[in-house]
Amino acid sequence: MFSVDEARQRLHAVLPRIDELIVLRADLAELRADLSTEGSSPLGGVAEAKALEARIYSLLEYLSGQKIQVKGFAPVLLDFPGERDGVPVLWCWLEGDSDITWYHRSDCGFPGRRRI
Repeated sequence: MFSVDEARQRLHAVLPRIDELIVLRADLAELRADLSTEGSSPLGGVAEAKALEARIYSLLEYLSGQKIQVKGFAPVLLDFPGERDGVPVLWCWLEGDSDITWYHRSDCGFPGRRRI
């Protein structure tokens, strides 16, 4: 369980890995698009696609190992388990947010998001 401050600290500690994940995700999307339409890509071929997939999977495992719940990949959506006023919540971060400024009850999901 994270306090909101602990969740924010953990987020900022893993942001370089999230930035890497976003770049790899874009590279993989372009590579797959090129391969499906052109048959080749400046980014490589099937072997490079498999390597990108493996690196992405490794980063997702790393985040999970940090007790961060990965709820989305495109865009990246992360939840940090916590508690607010005795109620289980998830401190919520969405790609593009500068910090964790949202939460939702664990049983409500993304539609139940509220500002902290």
